[in-house]
Amino acid sequence: MSETVLITGSSSGVGQATAALFSQNGWNVVATMRSLSKQTSPPRANLLMAELDVQKPMTIKKAIASGIGRFGRIDVVVNSAGFGILGVFESISVAKVREIFEVNVFGMMNVVRALLPHFRQNNRGLIINVSSGGGIIALPLMSVYNATKFALEGFSESLSHELASQHIGVKIIEPGGIKTEFGSRMATEFRQGNPAPAYDGFVQPVMGAFASRVSAVDLSADDVARTIFAAATDGSKQLRYLIGQDIAPLVEARHRKTESDYLNLVRERYIPIGSAV
Repeated sequence: MSETVLITGSSSGVGQATAALFSQNGWNVVATMRSLSKQTSPPRANLLMAELDVQKPMTIKKAIASGIGRFGRIDVVVNSAGFGILGVFESISVAKVREIFEVNVFGMMNVVRALLPHFRQNNRGLIINVSSGGGIIALPLMSVYNATKFALEGFSESLSHELASQHIGVKIIEPGGIKTEFGSRMATEFRQGNPAPAYDGFVQPVMGAFASRVSAVDLSADDVARTIFAAATDGSKQLRYLIGQDIAPLVEARHRKTESDYLNLVRERYIPIGSAV
């Protein structure tokens, strides 16, 4: 019997690439998204498209029930749904802060909570949460996004300890910058903000530094999908999977250098001289 994976955020980017990869490798796939009008995948016997909004628990239950009804069980869940916000914290509305936590943190928790009884009944299961290098390293203009990913990291690590007693695994995927629509939405969210003019001397140079580094990113959604597939199939108890040449040196510095040296390295890369004043 083929194994079954349920993937959130499958309408684009990493979620879409992950659904395609698992399907091509013979898995049964429940590819979920907020609106089925966004689905573009051709019909396959082992692919079920289902509506799932992580902020609406009833849609989560329906998608899970549809997947079990079609394929018999769900073995793995990949929590890929999420979005980013780029901007000065002071300019980001309370409503927008709540929205990103509702999706990136509480929505992911909603999916996990809904699947745990099924996993426990099967005495097995695997949860793969898509985090970010931004769950390890905090960068300027990313305070709210970083906060959601730091929360995901802590939740996932703690959860891995308690669910080991139930024969359920937890893994975290930590990509650096990716060439997807994700970055475009972050830029849109930034433009919707209205930072005070006092920040202009800081924001503009930092945005320039981001732009130069983003242009050099060569990590694709397919690369991340391959890492997710490896995590699902390698049979290991490894918790974290870091991917991306841009983020690796900063993570290395985070763990091995002094706090001062690490912070200086981040500032050298992302805060041009003169913009920190």
